[in-house]
Amino acid sequence: MTSGSDVRRAPGGESSPRRERPVLAGLAVLGGAGVAGGVLVAALALPAVGGVGVFTRDLAHDVFEVPAVLWEAPLPQRSRLLDKDGRQFARFYVQNRESVGLTAIAPMMLKAIVAMEDARFYEHGGLDIRGTLRAIISNTRAGGIVQGGSSLTQQLVKNVLVQNARSEAEREQARAPSIRRKLQELRYAVSLERKYTKDQILVRYLNIAYFGGGAFGVQAAAQRFFGTSAAALTLDQAATLAGAVRTPYFTDPTLGPEQRQRLRERRDLVLDRMAQLKMIPQATAVATKARPLMLNLRPEPGGCSESDHSFFCLYVQKEVLLNPAFGRTVAERERRLFRDGITIRTTLDPTAQKAADKAIAAYVHAKDDQVAAEAMVEPGTGRVRALAASKKYGANPGERKDGPRTTYNLPADMAHGGGQGFQAGSTFKVFTLATALAKGWRFDQGFDTPGSFVPSSGYKDCAGHKVNAPGTVVHNAGGEGKGGPYSLATGTWQSVNIFYMMLERDVGLCDVVRTARSLGMVRADGRPLREVPTFTLGVNEMDPLTVAAGFAAFGARGRYCRPAAILEIVDARGVRTKLKPDCRQAVEKDVADAVNHILSGVFTRGTMKGQGIGRDAAGKTGTNNGYTSAWFAGYTPDLAAAVSLGDIRGAYKYPLTGVEIGGQSYGGVQGATLPGPIWVRSMELALQDRPATSFHSPDFGRFGGGTTPGMKPEDLADPRLGPDGRERPGDEEYAEEYAGRPGERGLRRHWHRPAHWYDRTWPYLWILPYDRPARHRHRHTWTHPADRRRF
Repeated sequence: MTSGSDVRRAPGGESSPRRERPVLAGLAVLGGAGVAGGVLVAALALPAVGGVGVFTRDLAHDVFEVPAVLWEAPLPQRSRLLDKDGRQFARFYVQNRESVGLTAIAPMMLKAIVAMEDARFYEHGGLDIRGTLRAIISNTRAGGIVQGGSSLTQQLVKNVLVQNARSEAEREQARAPSIRRKLQELRYAVSLERKYTKDQILVRYLNIAYFGGGAFGVQAAAQRFFGTSAAALTLDQAATLAGAVRTPYFTDPTLGPEQRQRLRERRDLVLDRMAQLKMIPQATAVATKARPLMLNLRPEPGGCSESDHSFFCLYVQKEVLLNPAFGRTVAERERRLFRDGITIRTTLDPTAQKAADKAIAAYVHAKDDQVAAEAMVEPGTGRVRALAASKKYGANPGERKDGPRTTYNLPADMAHGGGQGFQAGSTFKVFTLATALAKGWRFDQGFDTPGSFVPSSGYKDCAGHKVNAPGTVVHNAGGEGKGGPYSLATGTWQSVNIFYMMLERDVGLCDVVRTARSLGMVRADGRPLREVPTFTLGVNEMDPLTVAAGFAAFGARGRYCRPAAILEIVDARGVRTKLKPDCRQAVEKDVADAVNHILSGVFTRGTMKGQGIGRDAAGKTGTNNGYTSAWFAGYTPDLAAAVSLGDIRGAYKYPLTGVEIGGQSYGGVQGATLPGPIWVRSMELALQDRPATSFHSPDFGRFGGGTTPGMKPEDLADPRLGPDGRERPGDEEYAEEYAGRPGERGLRRHWHRPAHWYDRTWPYLWILPYDRPARHRHRHTWTHPADRRRF
């Protein structure tokens, strides 16, 4: 806390030299003041002796046995959350307070509080003898506290004792209406007067006092009541706050008209007192009293429900409380966040956040039972740029479960306030794709797939256990491919379930699971991934942020980074702690480039055809069997995002069929129906002012070519390449090159075969497309036993 100046001020504002007024010297004027005064003098000046009596002895014990130095715990301060550009979007605190120094408080506020609470503040030494004696006489006669006589220093002591209390019982004791507590305050007050200047005491009081409306300290009160700062308070505003501090609950203007009327009456008392003490002219007091309360109440700041970026706010809050990097224990992390007044600069990008919010709102309404959620992540750093959802964060009226609000952090996992998530669907095929490419598969290599598939053999989990499912029949999801020949490229573009079940079996279920884990895949509920044959079809429930971070790794050429929402933390002393990205090379760069090449085709030849964003982009739709949820996850080299959609009441109980979402009716929602367009619109808006970055071209010598039985020429990933991945020359040149190559025994050349003819005795074939002039339209079919592959 800033302690203020060492220069003392008189009530009128002029500086005056510091005057020490020892309490015992002041007590000399008490002669003849009566029994109560004698008790006070004895309690303060005499040791406890038997002749004084039990009452006096107890009081003397309280005064002289209490430690002379008052321990002052640091006042709880507000912690602030800033976006990446330094703009505040949320606060955390246990008490809404922002301590300020003397120069940050309007002089009129200093005058008003002194006039109302302790007019002789600059004259006494911590004890207002006349006021305290008058109160003690009245209280002794009444048998309890009926009149206050505390100086500002004593009031500061009481507030410090309440603040220091570690339990409700200690807080009640610090507030107890007893003469014993009063005398304890006196001894502490004398100690503080010796330790601090008058201005320092006054500033400490104004920073610790409660003004009502959840505002602790004059700065928070000025913001809460008037939307201004303590430095800019006018006479009217200063008098209002000075009137509120004595009875903050009785005059809390946020509670209703009765409290506001009481607050006005208290304001007028302050103005009268200031005029009486010649701090302001009487005419000014009269004119100011004639005006109504000039309140400009602002919402109580802080709490994620009050933030414009609630889901991001909640994620940061949970991250600080969960991560040992921010403190060894939960209690230490809570204290740091809610009491220490730290400033947290986050990774939030206002442009990306606005883009995600706007895109979701265009397709899904807050009142819909179906909820859309989106997370945006920066490839190569893991920095979370946006977290958005179709519902607002917070409780619904009457604590209803259905409504425009939710208490779940929908874009995040359960540990960060989210729910159980939705099955990720076909977005998980990307991990099987990456595994296959790493194991030597080529773009045009594939299977002739059946119309249905039973995973009855060939599947083992990472513990070596067989996890076959002979009772399960897998079909291709509606709108995502049908039986027939599919290559690695076309099977991905059309999102063919059966192709990917066969591919997963071929490359190994455990290897696919390991790839997913290396890219950060963890179930939203925190439990281990389900290692079952349908793993590649996305049977695990996920959250958008986890999926977005995994896809971002491909945009960063295989470099996976743990999602990071915090850039640096600045403590109350200004010490900065920067947080570095937590990254690793999870996938080989060449493999990532090959994944990018295939997933780019989703926009040009696959399930998202015609829905590009005008720059290099790659992605994958996800539609679950039964339409229980729908997804789209995609990325550019600069930004990745994942969008999920499902019914908040329960995905299995309420599938996405025959639904109305965002005012539109849908027979069935697929990944390309709503999540895809949301992704496209949000990415266009988020990247509109950023130059486009291209993906690296894949190594066609390693990944190009390949064969699939029955594959049509127009379905090839790149018709310019031969089955060996080399760029194909013209027909005749190609024939001559292969026919005359030394050592290529067994090579056979077939001229002018009918279009329907295939040499099925060979494991694969290469068919040149009809892209030449009519006079040269003939097919060349090349096969070679050295390139045999098992299917």
